[in-house]
Amino acid sequence: MRRFLSFRDFDWTLLGMVLALCIISVLEIYSATLHTKYIGFHTKQIFWIAGGLAAMFLFSKIDYHRLLDWVPWAYGVCLVALLAVLAVGHKVLGAKRWIKVGPMHFQPSEWVKLILILAVARYFANLGGRNLSWKEILKAFALVGVPLLLVLKQPDLGTALTYTPILIAGLFLGGINIRQALILMACAIVLVGGVWTSGKLLKPYQKARLTSFIDPDLDPKGTGYQLRQSKIAVGSGGIWGKGAAKGTQTQGDFLPIPHADFIFAAFGEEHGFVGAIFVLLLYFFILMRLIQNAQTAADLSGSLIIMGVVAVLTFQIAVNVGMVIGFMPVTGIPLPLMSYGGSSVLFTFLALGAAMNVRMRRFVN
Repeated sequence: MRRFLSFRDFDWTLLGMVLALCIISVLEIYSATLHTKYIGFHTKQIFWIAGGLAAMFLFSKIDYHRLLDWVPWAYGVCLVALLAVLAVGHKVLGAKRWIKVGPMHFQPSEWVKLILILAVARYFANLGGRNLSWKEILKAFALVGVPLLLVLKQPDLGTALTYTPILIAGLFLGGINIRQALILMACAIVLVGGVWTSGKLLKPYQKARLTSFIDPDLDPKGTGYQLRQSKIAVGSGGIWGKGAAKGTQTQGDFLPIPHADFIFAAFGEEHGFVGAIFVLLLYFFILMRLIQNAQTAADLSGSLIIMGVVAVLTFQIAVNVGMVIGFMPVTGIPLPLMSYGGSSVLFTFLALGAAMNVRMRRFVN
């Protein structure tokens, strides 16, 4: 098999679109942090992107069937890492999300997404695409639910939410029927209501974040501050934007963390509606290209892997963009390939490497 496998089958078109987003990311991080305390973060982003590219090429060379065989061990390691975060994790702003290794901060919850994509793909592929029983559905919920609850305990609501589209995509492609889906939706509504009223899983500040987007003017200097500044930044960009490094909200330090969670707001202020639409179209073409690769996969497990990647990326894009324009609550979910952050960048490239892995083997018997 190796004899016929080469990077000739690599999706260079997809890589070109990904690199275009990375270039936009570096330039925007530089522009958004030019007169702030975060100056120089664009250089770090370049190193993370370079590392991510190397990891993607390496990951694409390992047969994804072998990766699926290793999943049970990797899943166990991830659970241990999440427990280690709760025990000895580095606490920042009231949350334990990182393990400090020398000068580096390692965030296991980001890597769990990749393992869950592979684990869910392996689980449903082994079921063969037949109609699912309730026992099999509950096992899938447990597979995703255990790490999800551990991440909620940190607490990190944003990252925990990114695990749910992996499960939903797996159930949808794995054989769930309409009746089962409707029952699960009803149970989910009841469960969300119970969690909201119990006050045990969600912290008060998390509830405030989830409700402040409805009317940020109720607490303009508190929970509504980020959303108000973000909407002002996006709106002030107009059609063509104010120009690079000329955004008043961004350069005046009104927009919080413009290089990370709110990078799309900073980009919208500087490059306007036209620039924002260009970035969204790039995301659209990347997702469509991934779906096309899923359709040509050699087997069900390959399709499930790529669609798991699509589900996570789609969810993160929708929530982050919705957040900065006031349609979604502030959850701390980064914008893939745009937001600054080593763990997020490396996860995205490894996830793309898994998708490339499947594409490169679509004609290999």
